Amino acid sequence: MAQARRLVLASASSYRRELLARLGLAFECAVPDCDESPLAGEAARYTALRLCVAKARAVAPRFPDALIIGSDQVATRDGERLGKPGAHDRAVEQLRSLSGRAADFFTAVAVLDARSGAAQTRVVPCRVAFRTFDDRTIELYLRREQPYDCAASAKSEGLGIALIERIETEDPTSLVGLPLIALTELLGRAGLPVLGR
Repeated sequence: MAQARRLVLASASSYRRELLARLGLAFECAVPDCDESPLAGEAARYTALRLCVAKARAVAPRFPDALIIGSDQVATRDGERLGKPGAHDRAVEQLRSLSGRAADFFTAVAVLDARSGAAQTRVVPCRVAFRTFDDRTIELYLRREQPYDCAASAKSEGLGIALIERIETEDPTSLVGLPLIALTELLGRAGLPVLGR
């Protein structure tokens, strides 16, 4: 069946693009221009929720008839935010702090109907328990994977899985950055069922 609505992913993330492609829907990508700074005192899940909608709304003027997907992820360890490390030294610090401990990832997704301005949203939590590992293991992992664009430096879809003891979530794709179980539900409600009508 022909796809009824234009679909846009409001993201520059190759990880989100690869995940969305799994659904077999035609889509295009647009890079949102919005401030991703957390607000003072804002809980991690609410930052992710606010930003997923903000990203979708940021590209909406370019696609006035589209369904627009926005997503954001915030990772924390004991309440402290863990961003993308960006560089080797910062990744080493993050992984040392995670050895033998757990981190919480909050991944939010929005489907915005640009025609009406209505947005549907979900936040999917994921708790990741890490194995205990030493500096040698960290260095071997970072040299091979170079996950400097991944929150908390742990690329679970790659070699980062060797650092992880357990993942607790309703949707394993949420950890990679786009919760597909929640997204397929939201797309269906917006009139774009993944498996057709």
